[in-house]
Amino acid sequence: MNMNKTDVIIIGGGPAGTTFGSLMKKQGFDVTLLEKSHHPRFHIGESLLPMNLPILERLGVLDQVKAIGVVKPGADFTVGNSQTGHQTFRFRHALGDSPGGAFEVRRSEFDHILFKNCTKTGVNTHEGMKVTLVEGTKDKGHTVNAIDENGQEHRWEARFLVDASGRDTFLSSKNGWKKPNRKHASAAVFGHFKGVKRRPGADQGNISVYWFDSGWIWMIPLQDDVMSIGAVSSPEYLKTRTGSLDEFLMSTLNSLSETKERISGATAVMPAQATGNYSYLSDRMYGPGFLMVGDAYAFIDPVFSSGVYLAMHAAERGVPVAKAWLSGNRRRYNKACRLYQREIKSGISNFSWFIYRFTTPVM
Repeated sequence: MNMNKTDVIIIGGGPAGTTFGSLMKKQGFDVTLLEKSHHPRFHIGESLLPMNLPILERLGVLDQVKAIGVVKPGADFTVGNSQTGHQTFRFRHALGDSPGGAFEVRRSEFDHILFKNCTKTGVNTHEGMKVTLVEGTKDKGHTVNAIDENGQEHRWEARFLVDASGRDTFLSSKNGWKKPNRKHASAAVFGHFKGVKRRPGADQGNISVYWFDSGWIWMIPLQDDVMSIGAVSSPEYLKTRTGSLDEFLMSTLNSLSETKERISGATAVMPAQATGNYSYLSDRMYGPGFLMVGDAYAFIDPVFSSGVYLAMHAAERGVPVAKAWLSGNRRRYNKACRLYQREIKSGISNFSWFIYRFTTPVM
């Protein structure tokens, strides 16, 4: 097994990992990224926020994302079976300098764009490479073992390690740092459909959100007349299903008059999928020679489309942390870590304030 050397090694080739890799490479460092699967691959989380756009522009991929996206002027919300109609909130009315719109995207296409751009930037990207072991070295770097699809083992020695493994939470799970978020446990069942009615006119690209007794439902318009639809609920509600996931999702959608009307005549174009234990937090965010970004550190809920933005934002803010470590100045590194942790926790806290209250009667 050959030993490869690199300045920075990244576990995970999603939005967090590719953003970190591209920006770190532009700083002149040797960067290696290991992705266990192959792009394009399906992923949920298709609704972007306006503040994603400046990051995409800095990465140089904004035009490519525009080409695959549906323009998203805002979001609309409906209280289940209230007969009061929906209320629309448009991004152009936001305070501050936030862009006036965003995009709805297929994550398979979006993530692939980011991965290809990362490779084009000069990052040593490897797909089909599953990380199996991470160990610290005497000089506080890390060795990373991985196995490819042919069963061959590979090893890298890196001066700095970035865990961007998403919900795999590689470091957090291996070290027992991952803790379920007791304040907000949820589960989701979702699928893609064709023929779903869209909002009229300029609002046809809006994400729609519906409350029901046990949670909320999303409708995200994608290109080619596809609509991503999912229901986020308490795990207890998901446990009440007796039939298939497809039947359970349809039953949930048909329980509200508004969603039932919109899916009338629609057809599923993929089997329904489910995911549970949505919310978690890690005890650690950084340490000697390593940093965790995006869902590898924490995930709260898909509401408000926070996941992709928080992942890419954390990756961008993490670059100065890695640079500080690689400079050899430990005081500078410790300060950069504290600033990073304060900012990332603040962002998660701001979204969490709304999420914890999202299904309450007052909301």
